[in-house]
Amino acid sequence: MLYRLEVENFFSVRDRQVLDLTIDAKVPDVDSRFAPIFTGSAARAPKVVVLFGANASGKTTVLRALEFIVTMARDSVQRTVPGFAGCERFNDVESANRPIKLAIELGGIVNVSPDVLARAQSGETVEHGVYRYELTIAVANGAATRIQHEALQQKPGGLGKWQRVFDRDVDGKVRGSKSFSLSGFQHLVKTLAANHTVLSSFAKFQHPAALIFVESARKAFFSIEPVAHSSNDQAVIEYLKAQPDILSRLSAEMNRIDVGVEGLRFQTGKDGGAHLMFKHAGLEQEMPWLLESHGTRAFIKIFPYLISALDRGGIAAIDEMDAAIHPLVLPELLRWFYDNRTRNAFDAQLLLSCHSASLLDDLQKEEIAICEKDRQGRSQFFSLMDVKVRRDENHYRKYLSGAYGGVPLLG
Repeated sequence: MLYRLEVENFFSVRDRQVLDLTIDAKVPDVDSRFAPIFTGSAARAPKVVVLFGANASGKTTVLRALEFIVTMARDSVQRTVPGFAGCERFNDVESANRPIKLAIELGGIVNVSPDVLARAQSGETVEHGVYRYELTIAVANGAATRIQHEALQQKPGGLGKWQRVFDRDVDGKVRGSKSFSLSGFQHLVKTLAANHTVLSSFAKFQHPAALIFVESARKAFFSIEPVAHSSNDQAVIEYLKAQPDILSRLSAEMNRIDVGVEGLRFQTGKDGGAHLMFKHAGLEQEMPWLLESHGTRAFIKIFPYLISALDRGGIAAIDEMDAAIHPLVLPELLRWFYDNRTRNAFDAQLLLSCHSASLLDDLQKEEIAICEKDRQGRSQFFSLMDVKVRRDENHYRKYLSGAYGGVPLLG
């Protein structure tokens, strides 16, 4: 479970911001909304986190920060040109030469190796704990130039001091550990590109531990461009064509939540291509994709992200998930993540940005994060756990009254 995100000098975030999602063991959980940070942990984290705030308050920046650090760890070795994609510093004079700093903390199996992972998968008890992954990007004259610092640390059992798994210093020197041996991989250290992470580079060359961490990072799925306005229609259609099981599950869900669609199938058109067709109740002919409503298409676009996270126990991060989803359907999608019996057996998490204040009536304070921006353009974000909020409080009324912050200032 992801339970902490730190961001500094990244897009609209100037000063260090921390989103701490740790929930104390004493907090009641009657609806299975929380899950242990790691197996055996008393501390928990929410399965659903919803970011609220005014337009341009920094909600998308929070999701971008998570996406950037995960994709750097996972995919940066694929970048063949200098520099970084999806990374900008805060736009003021003082930040033009300040580093971009990101960090995440999450739970999992510690002292990981292929043998330990195989034992865990066979049902054998192995040691769990927490990890902290840090990434610092040097910035010069306003441009991100190179990785200045990278480190992965662990705490077995979540106790004691952080232990090094590996780290990389400002000179590019890499230190390993017993659980991340550099033996046989020293040549990679000497040739490590300035914009490639240790994890992605070592995984490419089959480093056993790096492969496990990168494979874990592949369980994170991001839709940062608002789904209602995105241009990835053809990509979604091609995905569904290649995944008949997902298409079948999508069809069943659409029929169940009553968006007027009784079934979906692919039909070969006159052009020889496969066209996604929709069977509607009461209509004689099937309807093509382009004639479907924005809401129906938005639901179809986010479905692969949700189902992939749920099936694999990963993270789905979706920007403006409510943009074209009916207010009654949105809570139902969140409930998929609470259902640990039939849908979310692996404690997947959902992070989303949202403007639908009515959703606040369906959320606990541990699931709510607020983003706001000051008059200098600096975004701040925090969990509602960080402020004094009663458990029986009406979050909808309090939020719209401005008591929590994160609402537009009109007039």
